[in-house]
Amino acid sequence: MKFESWSAFWAMGGYGFYVWLSFAVTLLALLGLLAITITTKKRLLREVKQKQARVARRKAAQKLENTL
Repeated sequence: MKFESWSAFWAMGGYGFYVWLSFAVTLLALLGLLAITITTKKRLLREVKQKQARVARRKAAQKLENTL
């Protein structure tokens, strides 16, 4: 589709508001999903590390208890 000018491109034949609004909403939704995914991954990795550290401490305590 060819437009005569940049203003015609942005206007999109009178539907520019809806077209660009839909692009903005889609972009915001994708960015929100990306942010949620990254924060969830960080939280899950932190929880796994904490669990592994807790298991290691319990094994060390149990080993110390068995030697006494």
